[in-house]
Amino acid sequence: MSKNVVIVESPAKAKTIEGFLGEGYTVRSSFGHVRDLAKKDLGVDIEKNFTPHYEISADKVKVINELKKLTKDAGMVWLATDEDREGEAISWHLYEALNLEPQKTKRIVFHEITKSAIKNAIDHPRNIDKNLVDAQQARRILDRLVGFELSPVLWKKVRPSLSAGRVQSVAVRLIVERERDIMNFNSTSAFRVTANFISGNALVKAELANRFKTLDEARKFLNQCLNADFTIDSVETKPTKKSPAPPFTTSTLQQEASRKLGFSVAQTMVVAQRLYESGKITYMRTDSVNLSETAINQAKEAITKNYGAKYLHIRQYKTKSKNAQEAHEAIRPSYIENSTISADSADKRLYELIWKRTIASQMSDAELEKTNVVISSSNALEKFVAQGEVLKFDGFLKVYLEGTDEEGEENQEGMLPPMKVGEKLKADEISATERFTHHPARYTEASLVKKLEELGIGRPSTYAPTISTIQKRTYVVKEEREGVERKYNVVTLKSGKITEAVKTEITGAEKGKLFPTDIGMVVTDFLLAQFPKIMDYNFTAKVEEEFDEIAEGKILWTKMLKDFYKPFHENVVDTSEHSERASGERLLGVDPQSGQNLYVRIGRFGPMAQIGESSDENKPKYASLRKEQRIDTITLEEALDLFKLPRVVGEFESKEMVVAIGRFGPYVRHNGLFVSLKKEDDPMTIIADRAIELILAKRKAEIEKHIKSFPENPEVQLLNGRWGPYLAIGKNNYKLSKGTDPSSLSLQDCLDIAENPDNASKGNRFRKKGASEKVTAIAAAKKAAPKKTAAKKSAPKKATKKKSSKK
Repeated sequence: MSKNVVIVESPAKAKTIEGFLGEGYTVRSSFGHVRDLAKKDLGVDIEKNFTPHYEISADKVKVINELKKLTKDAGMVWLATDEDREGEAISWHLYEALNLEPQKTKRIVFHEITKSAIKNAIDHPRNIDKNLVDAQQARRILDRLVGFELSPVLWKKVRPSLSAGRVQSVAVRLIVERERDIMNFNSTSAFRVTANFISGNALVKAELANRFKTLDEARKFLNQCLNADFTIDSVETKPTKKSPAPPFTTSTLQQEASRKLGFSVAQTMVVAQRLYESGKITYMRTDSVNLSETAINQAKEAITKNYGAKYLHIRQYKTKSKNAQEAHEAIRPSYIENSTISADSADKRLYELIWKRTIASQMSDAELEKTNVVISSSNALEKFVAQGEVLKFDGFLKVYLEGTDEEGEENQEGMLPPMKVGEKLKADEISATERFTHHPARYTEASLVKKLEELGIGRPSTYAPTISTIQKRTYVVKEEREGVERKYNVVTLKSGKITEAVKTEITGAEKGKLFPTDIGMVVTDFLLAQFPKIMDYNFTAKVEEEFDEIAEGKILWTKMLKDFYKPFHENVVDTSEHSERASGERLLGVDPQSGQNLYVRIGRFGPMAQIGESSDENKPKYASLRKEQRIDTITLEEALDLFKLPRVVGEFESKEMVVAIGRFGPYVRHNGLFVSLKKEDDPMTIIADRAIELILAKRKAEIEKHIKSFPENPEVQLLNGRWGPYLAIGKNNYKLSKGTDPSSLSLQDCLDIAENPDNASKGNRFRKKGASEKVTAIAAAKKAAPKKTAAKKSAPKKATKKKSSKK
């Protein structure tokens, strides 16, 4: 038995650390949290000062039993979970669940997985910080109280199976309010005037300092330019500097990985976790921009070696957030001398982004020279301005330039030719182009993180889970939306002639933006009306500050919960008993055929249109809204069209083809087969020939997908998928080894493959219910299989036994 047992959170980290510690140390993983609030009832005894009832998670019972055996006779147990509150809580739960002894337990922390950091942690252990644990307990219990009490109110007043959360509901509110701003936005147009002037042999691009509101004003100005002389009024040149951005925090890494690499917030954190656990970067959950002395010295050496001493400018950044822990570091490479790593594409790209940002933060300012040229016209008061920029010394720009969320930016300023005051310029072309004001930009995942951070809502560890949660619960969708065609006017003066044209452009196209769903908007409106305090940005930020104060030992966590819970619970009871149901109902008008009112609202299965009153003796008619339609924007005509479905588009093989809209979008139904319509197919106008085409394509795909099935057990199938052949048993999928001929496999071969957990697809392997579902599926398949088959006789008994014992 090892004298020293080190417990970390992840197996990847365990493997890396064991290599550093060597003999005498056994490193094992807890696989994250091992205990949580009991699922039965509330899991918190409110009457007994919010005493939590913890239970070992079902999927961690085996882990705890193994760790108990390992730690029972150990000389020392080292709890080496992450250095944040979550990690501290995991250490405390391990201490409690394993019944560890105080004199044989030490807590160690490190912000990078390097040999020196691990050795230093072992040399400087500490006790579990109960204040940090209490802060995490307070967050977990408060979030359970909010979710447990608010969700049933939503089931009763809006729709079953809904949920609410302290941070998630506020995040949805941000997206809903932005959408309402966009809906209420009235675009206006103005004419932007640009000119190409000739100075010597060089082209100078300039823009009029002001814009014209109308086409007539633009025409008038260009007429004034017809025979005008253009003269340089002033040339102003001044030096300027650009400084690098500080090293990455969790928030800025998520934002920049989104802009530069196209990563989602969740993807960024998954990749960063891998880099951290393999010892490549420092801890990825931090709000500090601080760099250690070691890191600065490493950066100094790398910059001097790779770029020269003139590119070096040592800086020590200070975090603006008042609750940031400066003892922690920014996210940086563990070994700054390594500008790249050998890894898969995502890991490598994120690592290089972190390396560039870290190195750039310790490099010299970029030196530029900006030139501003004012050009006047002899026939008009308005003046043109030409701007140029010359890079005198690239400094940190040699390595890295921070991205931006701003949309529709103009091209960067270029270099201007030498010009002097009084010089006459020739106008080659002057154009007045109609431009439109743009509504506020919808949030991306990255810009939402930025906003949450600005408001003080959430902390580094909560941004990614919050954004994932609001999408999983379909309050928000991330998607692309096509733009619409718009006309605009252009007036051009060239070669002494003025011409006018009406051009078209596509506007309003969106990519990777967050849109609130109808249910997201209805729930937000309801919570704002009934629980204004919970939905208040300042209140949510204040709660975060109170968690910080608990972590610092300034306030008691139980008092904080007590102060919050009493008024909140009274609000819940009052709302549940006295508030009206919320459905987002909107009266669109009257159905011309029946003369009854037509409404749109949230129904049991989502947004729908309704003709007639729910209280009438005659049952109202219902129709689901299409995926792209919204309660707030759908028109009476569009809603009436919904009642034209389902519609028969013709017959095929003596069976009707019926087009309708279901929960997953428009489809055509034929002889029990459901075929989804393509994006370009309109269910209102699709004709019989196209429906037949889709049906035949679906049949062909089904035939090509199927490789082999077994009459004795139709649940077991060998199929062709997107990434090649695979085994399916019920709803569970399993990988086939490379080179396996699926058509040669017997039923018993398939069952043997399914018993090996390494063959489960990722969706089954990591889903909480996946393991039990898989076992049930295999058991059912075995039961259905014949007791004696040729395959079973030929299967090697030894291998089967080994697999069974593993299971």
